[in-house]
Amino acid sequence: MERFTPFDRLFQSCGRLWHIRRADMDKLWAAMDGQEGKEAPYWNEIWPSSLALAGWLAEMQDDIKGRACLDMGCGLGFTALLGQWLGAKVTAMDYEAEALEYAKINAVLNGIEGVNFTVMDWRKPTFPPESFSRIWAGDIMYEKEFAEPIAAFLAAMLQKGGRAWIAEPGRDIFHHLLDVIPRCGLRHNRLCSLPISPLTEQNVPVPVSIWEIAK
Repeated sequence: MERFTPFDRLFQSCGRLWHIRRADMDKLWAAMDGQEGKEAPYWNEIWPSSLALAGWLAEMQDDIKGRACLDMGCGLGFTALLGQWLGAKVTAMDYEAEALEYAKINAVLNGIEGVNFTVMDWRKPTFPPESFSRIWAGDIMYEKEFAEPIAAFLAAMLQKGGRAWIAEPGRDIFHHLLDVIPRCGLRHNRLCSLPISPLTEQNVPVPVSIWEIAK
């Protein structure tokens, strides 16, 4: 395996250096030409929401340690790997198989073992009900029609007393999810909001909120 590529990101988070390998974004966009219904490759970046979520997971280390946890839409794997490093028993899930291939590479690059990687669509879950004590996700609510399947997934997969944490960068569309949550027997609460500087060249801080959804 190449030690470095032009698409790698090295950055500090939660007390250690992370080495995250990404795909060539230009090639990903080119591969989408003429493919109707193909999802944009949002998975191929470490977004401010992931950085905010990482900080929250570090604060909650004692809570997640030893628990069955799910990274819902793990992308390149950063917060899944962080959770495993903090002592959680993490399953990393994504709809895009290519994202998980990079997440597995990033596990090797960062010396992290034991994460269970699985390709899955949250609209068609294959986990047994109530599989997870904690679920987390960063910036997953970017289409209105995602609200009901996300809420239903959380209601089905969280154990009784379980909690999910979603990092969200202030999109108006997120309120569609908040509207659906109570109808699924869940409760929601905004825990905090903080400015996060992106890793990209545009380093203007982005306000990110951490929402808790409890069963």
